[in-house]
Amino acid sequence: MDRGPWRRMRRGLAALTAVFALIGPAIAQEWPDRPIRLIVPFGPAGSADVVARLISERLGQALGRPVIVENKPGADGIVGMRDVATARPDGYTLLLNVGSAHTLSPLLFKGSPDPVKDFEPIALISRIGFVVVVNEKHPARTLADYVAWVRANQGRTTLSAGSSGVALISEKFKRVTGLTDAVVVSYKGPGFPAVVSGEVDMTIDAFNSIALVKSGRLRPLGVLATRRAAALPDVPTLDELGIPGMAFTSWAGLLGPAGLPRPIVERLSREIGAILAAPDMVRRFAEFNHEIVAGSPSDFAAQIGGDIREWSDLLKTTGYRVQ
Repeated sequence: MDRGPWRRMRRGLAALTAVFALIGPAIAQEWPDRPIRLIVPFGPAGSADVVARLISERLGQALGRPVIVENKPGADGIVGMRDVATARPDGYTLLLNVGSAHTLSPLLFKGSPDPVKDFEPIALISRIGFVVVVNEKHPARTLADYVAWVRANQGRTTLSAGSSGVALISEKFKRVTGLTDAVVVSYKGPGFPAVVSGEVDMTIDAFNSIALVKSGRLRPLGVLATRRAAALPDVPTLDELGIPGMAFTSWAGLLGPAGLPRPIVERLSREIGAILAAPDMVRRFAEFNHEIVAGSPSDFAAQIGGDIREWSDLLKTTGYRVQ
């Protein structure tokens, strides 16, 4: 058997590997040489937008080029995700996404980008807590009051949701509290403005409404966590209130299109870690009840895989579908 072609192929592969080894550092040194788009797949005031605004200026300073935040809402995050998934993997189009949009929406919407195959995890940034809020004029002073009020007003109560993740958790809340007749109304943006305006009775909010809570325009009834939130230390957890199994957190993280060169991934991950370590950033994230994680690309990939499995299980138990 003539082994000449195989030897030549092996030599060719070895040469190609050596070329890529040289190209990698060169990419890292030359990038970036123009502004970077940071896509947020939701409108302003949501968790993804809050995190993007917090880190974009610092990241731009670290990279020496502007990082421009672009809100691209639609289809529960899918429109913005598709924009990044189909972009060139050159480091100039990035995605700031949250857990439910990245790992639940693709399970609900046909034709969605693949949350694993179409993206490169860069940095897990923070974990996001949630709180039950009602309008300041609502008669309920406690969560028990609210449950009793809903039961007395069956068929006339509404819960708002700004994402499929919140809608699904709201459906679970209905089931565990027995409030099966309450209607979950989905919005393109965060659900809390609809509570402020009186369009709906209650929402489960990712602490984006914290300023309205502290000003008294919204009333917090309970947090969906295993421990009380530092931002609202006097508000009990749902576990404390006798509603177990409702602890829920999401995440915010930075991703790029699949195939993003490893040197760029590693540099972005380092820069994000340094930004999040700054004391003033820790304080600013805490104001929105975000717990900084600063996870590595591999940590982030593991989180995404675990979330997809958990959402799949919850979809089966609730029977939730996009209306």
